Amino acid sequence: MASGGKKRRTRTAVVVSAIAAVVVLGGAAAGYAWLNRAQPEPVPKARAATIEHPLTPAQQIVADANDPRACAVTFVGEGAPADPMLQWQEGLYQGLPIPQLDGRVFAGWYASAADAGAFTVASRVNGADPVVCVDQQIELFAAWKSPEENAAEDVQVPILMYHQFTAAPEGEKGWLRGNYAYIGDFDAQMNHIATTGFYLPTWDELSAFIDGRLSLPARSVIITDDDADQTWFDLAVPVVDKYQLLSTSFMITAYRQDPAPSTYVQRRSHTHDMHQAGDNGKGRMVNWTADQIAADLNASADVLGVREVVAYPFGHYNDTTKQGVAQAGYEMGRTIEPGYVTIGTDKFALPVVRIDYGMGLDALVSRIG
Repeated sequence: MASGGKKRRTRTAVVVSAIAAVVVLGGAAAGYAWLNRAQPEPVPKARAATIEHPLTPAQQIVADANDPRACAVTFVGEGAPADPMLQWQEGLYQGLPIPQLDGRVFAGWYASAADAGAFTVASRVNGADPVVCVDQQIELFAAWKSPEENAAEDVQVPILMYHQFTAAPEGEKGWLRGNYAYIGDFDAQMNHIATTGFYLPTWDELSAFIDGRLSLPARSVIITDDDADQTWFDLAVPVVDKYQLLSTSFMITAYRQDPAPSTYVQRRSHTHDMHQAGDNGKGRMVNWTADQIAADLNASADVLGVREVVAYPFGHYNDTTKQGVAQAGYEMGRTIEPGYVTIGTDKFALPVVRIDYGMGLDALVSRIG
């Protein structure tokens, strides 16, 4: 009995151990299978929708320029160009458009709509003004007048003509004494222009004014110097700079080809090599053929990089002169004849207000207001 019971207990233990082993092994296998079962794909996080903001035309031309000096000018108002225009800070406005509308006269670009409506001269913007932008953008607002309003204003534009300058109050000696303006008088005259509300038209504006396409303020004036004498560079240009006044230096390009000495100085043609007498004692401008005149002016334009206006040497000109000037692609010619530019003035016979030695501030005021 005892031995049989022991055997049963042994067999039972073996069976129990086997079952336990199976349970343990099965459980481990099940756990392994559970741990390694196929996991569900993770739920992706919601992505923020990408919203593209295309650049405005003004922003685009600034971006394309890739220069902190770039400024996009947007034009606003009736007849204004649809596209912005690239200008450059640290310089003056260049080539601002002069739009046209049938039966209307353009009255300029202004810093605000209110200024455009009031024709505020101090806020009128043109090529005499430095480009100043906020965030590399600026808006300019158009103003218009009727042809009747423009004609009734009867604006007369003086073109001041200077030559040489002297620091001697008593003036210079010799037959050219009258050509030398005393620099003290010049300073007083430029201060007057800078501080009493004068407008300084560009040459393209003067051309449009003559055509009746552009209205100019009553107190408009153009400042010019003939010959680009060294005294212009040494004495007068610092005054022009001080008052920030747009001026024109008529340069004889066969004699000198200096770069513009100031942001406020435009170089224009006094011919290339016609500032000397021809066969009859008068200037070459009235001795040469139209083709010869055009060739000389083309040479001058190649140096200066612009065809716009020429100052006639000695003031000499005739119909052949006009033909040669037009043939070379110039729009205007300036004489030494006294007078003022008005609507309809002959563009190839622009008159001047000559400034000579001894003409102080009072003399200037009596001539230009």
